[in-house]
Amino acid sequence: MREAAASRPVEVVTLGEVMALMLAEGSAAMAQASRFELSVAGAEGNVAVGLARLGHQVALWTCLGEDALGDVVLRSLRGEGVDVSGVRRVADRPTGLIVRDAPLGRPVTVGYYRAGSAGAALGPQDVLPEVIGGARLLHLTGITAMLSDSSHQAVLAAVQHARAAGTTVSVDPNLRLRLGPAGRWRERLDPLLRAADVVLTGRDELELLSGAADPRWLLDRGAGTVVVKDGADGAYETDGRTELRVAARSVPLVDPVGAGDAFAAGWLSGWLRGVPPQRRLDEAAVVAGCVVAARGDLPGLPTAAERDALLRAAPDVAR
Repeated sequence: MREAAASRPVEVVTLGEVMALMLAEGSAAMAQASRFELSVAGAEGNVAVGLARLGHQVALWTCLGEDALGDVVLRSLRGEGVDVSGVRRVADRPTGLIVRDAPLGRPVTVGYYRAGSAGAALGPQDVLPEVIGGARLLHLTGITAMLSDSSHQAVLAAVQHARAAGTTVSVDPNLRLRLGPAGRWRERLDPLLRAADVVLTGRDELELLSGAADPRWLLDRGAGTVVVKDGADGAYETDGRTELRVAARSVPLVDPVGAGDAFAAGWLSGWLRGVPPQRRLDEAAVVAGCVVAARGDLPGLPTAAERDALLRAAPDVAR
């Protein structure tokens, strides 16, 4: 079963698993938590919502169970203005679930409950060539390529259609070693990285994939632009000729999860709007800073007006 299509033209297409999130309340560690907040998370969903709040029309293709958690995810995405016409409900698989905490001053503990989930049922049949052909950008992560053989085939099909249509392809490796060993990640990511026009990667991911934190490894595989995210040390962007850097924003660190996806959404928004490279890096840093200063993956994602106010160093209180 699929949803009705949105009326606005789609700028960005992404595909992958979106899950329900149970986040331990307050600063309690998961083992001691007695209450949890229900929300939504998942790399592609985070980027889709981030771009939607920044004013872009995004289509997200995923599979959800015909269950209450699937209803929660679908309602959240639809409420954020994401085009969910490509969402398929699956009767015999549950919606994936993340259970985690955000304890102050301690590492985050994350539990994934996604084995046999509806998200892994995503396949080539969920890829709509005409939508990709009409979009400006196809955004992918390595997570979808690693979830299952069928989702891997869906990603390859999406890339093939994007290449044929001249649609720009961006890739964020988003390595999660719980999904498979490093060698398997290299194998699955190689065709995506060779097809990518833009790669947004963490410094540690680049080291794991290539053996060195050198963006030339990605440029040599065909990427026109490489953005390297380096946590508290900020980020930099290069096309092999010039390099630009941005410092991480100085904000209270409440919850570090989702910062990379938020940075990607901020950067891609700048690229879609044609702003200068330094400006899009600055915007990405602002969007990421908003997310780490709030609990959960989605609550801190700013609107375009909020992003711009922070870039202008607006007053702390708007009256």
